Amino acid sequence: MKIIIILAITGLIAATGLTACSSGTTSTPNTANTAAKNSTVANNSVAANTAPAEKPGEETPASVKAAFPDAQSFTKQHKDITKEQIAAIEKETNAKLPDTDHHSYVAFSTTGGARKQVGAATVVEANGKEIVIIYDNKDGRPFVKEIRADGVSADFLKQFAGKNHDDKFLIGADLKAAGVDAALAKAIAEAVRVDAMTMQTLYGAPDKH
Repeated sequence: MKIIIILAITGLIAATGLTACSSGTTSTPNTANTAAKNSTVANNSVAANTAPAEKPGEETPASVKAAFPDAQSFTKQHKDITKEQIAAIEKETNAKLPDTDHHSYVAFSTTGGARKQVGAATVVEANGKEIVIIYDNKDGRPFVKEIRADGVSADFLKQFAGKNHDDKFLIGADLKAAGVDAALAKAIAEAVRVDAMTMQTLYGAPDKH
């Protein structure tokens, strides 16, 4: 059974400084590329009135669209992760990144004639299961707002709310399995933590600690 987890990110995914990954196309902004560690969320906001609509092969999954019922359009974004960033993320999380690029789906709505970004979602895997991973943004730092998963205990999922890359997501310490198979719970927690660290690295403001 597929398990879908949706992590929504409001105003977080960057159009600024995005580079195309080795597979697929990307919407590239007009702004010059800047180093992710020195970029702020303000500089990383998607240009709401310039991001193109979906292209063939870039279709947004229905599970992602379901997270943004008020969105009229979506754009799939790609951003390469540098070797230095990969090494830092893997050292911090003690886990391997699933790929050398990061994909996300940015949602837009049109209100009063103005097109604006309303959120975004990412898609990863855990234990061979597809996971559509929901963040919000506070002071330029992405944190988990919500997780949705078909067939997974709500008591388990709600524990992720409010956590960010600084949290360890350890089952038995930070999180309880709460009715979820221990192996699956661990795989989900690890996937979410890796994605949270990647989001912070690529789109978050520099850490102050």
